Amino acid sequence: IAQLFGSNTETMRAAAKLCTELGFDGIDINMGCPDKSIEKQGAGAAIIKTPDIAVAIIRAAREGIAQAVSENTNDATGKPIRTIPLSVKTRIGYTKNEINTWLPTLLKENLAAITVHCRTRKEMSSVPARWEHIQEVTALRDQIAPETLIIGNGDVRDMEHGRELAEKYGADGVMIGR
Repeated sequence: IAQLFGSNTETMRAAAKLCTELGFDGIDINMGCPDKSIEKQGAGAAIIKTPDIAVAIIRAAREGIAQAVSENTNDATGKPIRTIPLSVKTRIGYTKNEINTWLPTLLKENLAAITVHCRTRKEMSSVPARWEHIQEVTALRDQIAPETLIIGNGDVRDMEHGRELAEKYGADGVMIGR
């Protein structure tokens, strides 16, 4: 799965088209990265502050995937080009918990999955990840986009710990980022 970031719709459309043509199995848009050089571009976690741009980026990526499917017959590996899933990785907010405003914006885009880092951008990794927020996110998901998978992220030590967290808090999966 290719992970992309950006705040320019034309660039995102072209990148998603290229990833599809190259034969990737999916595309994940990183809307949670706290790196200052990425945020200066209005991308990564900074995009949480501009939900309209986030939606435009998601839709541009989806258009890029569809364009690759409609224009080509085979990817770079020789396999037929097909529609691939689109997901987003994000945080619970920028400076504060914004689950009830930010996550519905993403959920309304009917993504295949949303990976939620259980901290805000401001918190970075200075506080423990608050996995209890996954329950809030899955409740919203159940109301808005029941098919979207919710993947929890933050302070996962290993696979066993990840399984415990997923079961306890109701995540569909876990991302280990260390």
